[in-house]
Amino acid sequence: MRATGKNAGLGLALFSAFAFGGSGVAAKPLIEAGLDPLHMVWLRVAGAALVLSPLAWRHRDLLLRRPALLAGFGLVAVAGVQAFYFASLSRIPVGVALLLEYLGPALLLGYIRFVQRKPVTRGAAAGAAVAVVGLACVVEIWAGLSLDLLGVLFGLAAACCQAFYFVFADQGSEGKDAPDPLGVIAYGMLIGALVMTVIARPWEIDWQVLGGDASVGGTMVPAPVLLGWVVLLATVFAYITGVVSVRRLSPQVAGVVAFLEAVVATVLAWILLGEYLSTWQIVGGALVLGGAFIAQSSRPAPQPVAEPVPVDREPTKAPL
Repeated sequence: MRATGKNAGLGLALFSAFAFGGSGVAAKPLIEAGLDPLHMVWLRVAGAALVLSPLAWRHRDLLLRRPALLAGFGLVAVAGVQAFYFASLSRIPVGVALLLEYLGPALLLGYIRFVQRKPVTRGAAAGAAVAVVGLACVVEIWAGLSLDLLGVLFGLAAACCQAFYFVFADQGSEGKDAPDPLGVIAYGMLIGALVMTVIARPWEIDWQVLGGDASVGGTMVPAPVLLGWVVLLATVFAYITGVVSVRRLSPQVAGVVAFLEAVVATVLAWILLGEYLSTWQIVGGALVLGGAFIAQSSRPAPQPVAEPVPVDREPTKAPL
């Protein structure tokens, strides 16, 4: 049963990585058509919140039971990652910003080991190290050497928020009082949308862009179709499968598998948007895949089960 649950968790983690990775391919044409990046983020989060609002009503008891978890997930795992990543992106190269954000799984291992004081499997640590090297090749970090300090700090803040996404996703996953992950995601999106409303100022959105078409690799696609892709597939589906996979695997293993998002984003951009994939990026993608495999195939050392100590009984006295 445990093996089946882990295999299912790995499959969900892979689906989540592919869904998240496809967001850029759908969002970039809308941005190039004239949509502000922060407005794109607000539409993504607010649209997901609207879709998931029936689940929020169904699990409204979570507001009283787990308010801190809901606030943390919404502020950090949803709004924090998006806001800090785009702030970083505005000051440093795209590839470097992406690498900084995806240092999150590596930071997660440090949090688990030194803050929670829990053991980290050697496989997960080795997988994270290999995946970080591979990701550096995927984004070709050497192409951006002149870095803005504030941009780097924003990127590291996005990485910290991404690390806590896995922590919050695993929070309260055991016991009879474990919150339903769908309810956590629904309220996370609602809180994230409220926060992003203040940051993005959606009343300034150029709605004409969403009424037209956008070019995807030379093919004109209706903007609402691309927006639906971002909201339904790359947000709602991605978050649901991601959170459930964390609970079936573990934060450290699911975190390393999440490195695949960068590979998926790069490959889809190559195929659909015509963005060239270099030899180093292909090598890096193979390293990320290898790192994810090493991490998910690791098994924690089984804890020895103490056998019950037999109780010595007094010898029965012979009858006189």
